[in-house]
Amino acid sequence: MDGNAHNFLDTPRWSGKIFVSGWTASEAGETEVTAPADGSFVATVGKGNANDVTRAAAAAAAAQPAWEATPPHERAKILNAAADILEANGEELMPWIIRETGSIPPKAGIEIEHSAGFLRAAAAAAVEPQGKIIPSQDGRHEELIRVPHGVIGVISPFNFPLILSIRAIAAALATGNAVVHKPDPRTPISGGMIIARVFEEAGLPADLLQIVPGGGDVGAALCEDENIAMVSFTGSPEVGAKVGEACGRNLKRVQLELGGKNALVVMDDADFDAAASNAAWGAWLHQGQICMATGMILAPSAIAEKLAEALAGKAAHLPVGNPATEQCALGPLITGQEATRVQGIVEASVVVGAKLHAGGTAQGTMFPATVLSGVKPGMRAFDEEIFGPVAVVVAYNSEEELVEMVNSTGFGLAAGIIAGDTGRARRLGDKLKVGHLHINDQTVAASPFAPFGGRGRSGNGTRISGPAIWEEFAQWVWVTTLAEPRTYPF
Repeated sequence: MDGNAHNFLDTPRWSGKIFVSGWTASEAGETEVTAPADGSFVATVGKGNANDVTRAAAAAAAAQPAWEATPPHERAKILNAAADILEANGEELMPWIIRETGSIPPKAGIEIEHSAGFLRAAAAAAVEPQGKIIPSQDGRHEELIRVPHGVIGVISPFNFPLILSIRAIAAALATGNAVVHKPDPRTPISGGMIIARVFEEAGLPADLLQIVPGGGDVGAALCEDENIAMVSFTGSPEVGAKVGEACGRNLKRVQLELGGKNALVVMDDADFDAAASNAAWGAWLHQGQICMATGMILAPSAIAEKLAEALAGKAAHLPVGNPATEQCALGPLITGQEATRVQGIVEASVVVGAKLHAGGTAQGTMFPATVLSGVKPGMRAFDEEIFGPVAVVVAYNSEEELVEMVNSTGFGLAAGIIAGDTGRARRLGDKLKVGHLHINDQTVAASPFAPFGGRGRSGNGTRISGPAIWEEFAQWVWVTTLAEPRTYPF
């Protein structure tokens, strides 16, 4: 695939390779990356294995002490340079993201823009003072300092591969760690090769960033390798539980950012048209393949069906297609298997009483904007994270009932509330067990300055970004000093 004449990405440099102590061949050979929209060839990358992880982690561990000793302003300079390089080459890189992930162009642009934002925020965090003087009980000079863990393993997903890789990589590097990164095997270019090229050009010292595309064996090796002190994982609760178990067994720190069944609550005093607009955007952006996607829309019983019909009207005007070759509102799901899975959830819910207003049938990887109403607890559309473009309308009769329904899912990532009375909305929101609460906005929102993460099945209580950079990617050391040694009784 061609980018533009500038050719920053320089495909021959990395074709068929992994990024372990530079561009090298993998023991496991190569694999082809194909476009989810039409199955066309995108590029060839190296396919890593556990031995590649061992090699990468050892090299990263050897390089990390010098990086830890590098003055924070020098680390920040490289991170800011990486942001500049990413933005400067965005026009070339966006078509790669569009083809590899099935993104429409605006979403690909968001990946570039937000990734640069995470790099700049990490650069700012790198120079924040982290020492503390604490009270002494016995005349010592006592201080707390933060030190990096060492080598961080990063495992990222396919849906926003550039952003969800860079936000952890940047945080780890800002705090003085080295990184071994495993992008999703379906998106190793957006989630790996682009990042390697950006940091190469930014002047990151050798071996501090290693990128090993591959499958579950590579992820498992990251959790087991003795040179890796922490794993930052973004993905499904099912896989996250396995990562957490393996890291716990090996006494590694683990940061888990998992899925969500995110609720958008429409209150009885909400502006109806604004509520419908928020529901559509939150449910269908990037085909619903977002951990923050609006997974259920809770509306008062009196307007629930009206809201579903309004959403069906919006769905009829959202074309589905190949965003690399045609103008469309929704691109493909990442695989045909995913499209089949989403259709199965819709069909199973209709069988037990849900009403289908629009969409619901896959054509290969393409899945149209879909609307279900009459959804209740016990139906698959209520209980499961769909990760597809399905607007699920749930009726409620009281605030107590809706709070119980939202909290009953076990997920706790994000919630939005559309209301006229923002004070009342906030009081309601405080009862929802979520990590992100948005008043008069839908559920899809992120900021490099805000701690990102969820509760329950949405994560293990850890966070990423903002002040969580230092909380998660470094640890405290207590240092005491006496002017002269003491003499003890024995």
